[in-house]
Amino acid sequence: MRHMFFRRASRWAAALFVLLATNGAIAADGASPYRIVGYATGWDPAQTKDVGKIDTLIYAFAQLKDGRVGLDADRSKTLQTLLALKSVNPKLKVTVSVGGWSAGGFSEAASSEAGRQLFADTAAQMLSAQHADGLDVDWEYPGHHESGIRSSADDKANFTLLLKAIRASLDRAGQKDGKHYTLSVAIADGPFVSDVDIPAINPLLDWFNLMTYDFVNANTPTTGHHTGLHASPLIKGDGRTTDRAVQQFLAAGVPPKKLVIGAALYGREFADVQDDHDGLYQPYGHFVNMLTWPDLKAHYIGKQGYVRHWDDVAKAPWLWNAKTHHFITYDDPQSIAAKMAYIKAQHLGGIMYWEQTNDPADELLDAMWHGLNE
Repeated sequence: MRHMFFRRASRWAAALFVLLATNGAIAADGASPYRIVGYATGWDPAQTKDVGKIDTLIYAFAQLKDGRVGLDADRSKTLQTLLALKSVNPKLKVTVSVGGWSAGGFSEAASSEAGRQLFADTAAQMLSAQHADGLDVDWEYPGHHESGIRSSADDKANFTLLLKAIRASLDRAGQKDGKHYTLSVAIADGPFVSDVDIPAINPLLDWFNLMTYDFVNANTPTTGHHTGLHASPLIKGDGRTTDRAVQQFLAAGVPPKKLVIGAALYGREFADVQDDHDGLYQPYGHFVNMLTWPDLKAHYIGKQGYVRHWDDVAKAPWLWNAKTHHFITYDDPQSIAAKMAYIKAQHLGGIMYWEQTNDPADELLDAMWHGLNE
């Protein structure tokens, strides 16, 4: 009887393995085929317990100064804190992002062969010296100057040339160091990639970090889902959504496995919002603030007159305060679960998020991990 039990248990285990592998939950070696990528400006030691759920941590940000990529003493110290997590999870990759929303100098550095080479070589030297695993380029955005940085009509061609130079420098450093340095980009969608040659940069990159958040912000005319998965029926015109971003990159020839969509560990609050549809996709008076997930839980969701609503088409929650006419858009475990199901259905590469310290209890990270691995 005991031997029969173990034989049956073995058959059940084998059947479960086949089922999970067929559904993409695990690979042949037991590892998940999906990436969980987290941008991190720092690290809370209390979160170390869940570091095994993260495939890649991207330190934000290295600086671009006088055409050179580097880290000052404080940033270098923070990066070393992240690299020390490899002792907890040896499979963890720690890469470095250069740039950010208001970081300038990209258009200037990319405008000449010498400038591109300086950028590429100093980036590779930084990674090698710090023992990091790769570079993430966060130029927001080639050909655009909404953030106040300089742009040029030549940015489209120069961005491709810059990434080619970086890829070559990383490969040379990798041959010397005996490793493959990854190269990724933080990239938006819709009009914000009008000056990006997606097919040309695709072969140069290990993956794309799609910034599928901030769809509504202080510069948009209405409220809405700032990280919605699908288009709400209330969207007027060709609104930005995660699915639209994915389809745009797939149409440009990017393999699904190289697309890593984004989740937001924060919300966006709007004031003086018109009350139709409980404030969803309505004009507003002014943008108030960004709110971290712990702030949302502690002070807003179901508190102080804020009522949670769910858009079952967009797969996104929002908060509406009928008394104060305040509206908040955010991601939560339910919307993240929907994104994980979408990743599996579309055979995408995984999920990334901004930003690690905004989820100190790892509640949203847990929703990502369970959604991709169960």
